[in-house]
Amino acid sequence: MRKKIYTVIELADEGNKISYLYDLIMMISIVASIVPLAFKETYAVFQWIEYITLGVFVIDYLLRLWTADIKLQKGALSYIIYPFTPMAVIDLLAILPSVSFFTGGLRLLKLFRLLRTLKILRALKFLRYSSSFYVILNVFRKQKRLLSAVATMAVTYIFISALVIYNVEPESFHSFFEAVYWATISLTTVGYGDIYPVTTIGRMVTMVSSVFGVAVVALPSGVITAGYLSELSREKCDRD
Repeated sequence: MRKKIYTVIELADEGNKISYLYDLIMMISIVASIVPLAFKETYAVFQWIEYITLGVFVIDYLLRLWTADIKLQKGALSYIIYPFTPMAVIDLLAILPSVSFFTGGLRLLKLFRLLRTLKILRALKFLRYSSSFYVILNVFRKQKRLLSAVATMAVTYIFISALVIYNVEPESFHSFFEAVYWATISLTTVGYGDIYPVTTIGRMVTMVSSVFGVAVVALPSGVITAGYLSELSREKCDRD
């Protein structure tokens, strides 16, 4: 019984229509629960949507907790470990904001209303039902050494650029954080224009930072793209 439920609530396999239907219901529920966030006004229909989607999320969470030992393969310890796994935390944070609907009469529990801002995390639940997400996750796992090296290089470059510009133009940058902020947006070539150097040396540093920034940003893009294509090719070979 529990194994059948596990095969249904996990990402649908080809040919498993019940699991596919379950994933479809969950995705519709996620979208429906997020729609009210696009409106400033509160309507009665939004409350009904909240009640229904909350029920769906709670049932999904309980089913996943009930089958945690099958997923984690750690026996009784699985029930303790599972609530702290990343996706389980996201599931719980998607449920907590709705507690305010049932605690309106208690002043202390009204603090849960603050959690309503976490509703946007429900969008992350989509990742659980996306096969593309698992492909990308495998890419990150296999290329983690390269991506870690690129990330280290980017952080180092931002830090060095910030130090240079902070000492070259102390009048334009009132704190080191502002310099780090400038270095980050220069690295990504965004350039909002809210903070910028005014001296010739400062502008030269900005030019160099932007040119090298293009190369640093392009590196992880190339690694991820190559890994993604390789993963898709591997999956195609497995199906054939």
